[in-house]
Amino acid sequence: MGFGGPIGLIVVGLILAFALNDQEVGPLNMWTLGIILALAGALWLVLTIVQQNTRRKHTTTATTTDAQGRQATTQRTDVSDPPPPPAV
Repeated sequence: MGFGGPIGLIVVGLILAFALNDQEVGPLNMWTLGIILALAGALWLVLTIVQQNTRRKHTTTATTTDAQGRQATTQRTDVSDPPPPPAV
């Protein structure tokens, strides 16, 4: 997920809210619709930022048994950073 969708939704919402603030289309007030779209875009942007900045943790556990029946357990944890955003 990138940042273009949320920013575009915020821009469209703010245009509807402030450029067409006295207009109504049927039962819809353009100011209210614009604010709702801008808030939805802001929420989408915050969720995208949170998702891209989380670290990923993967734990692997392996159990081996030797010829005498003794068991040994090995646990390995890998922590990786998320991939960088694509270059433009």
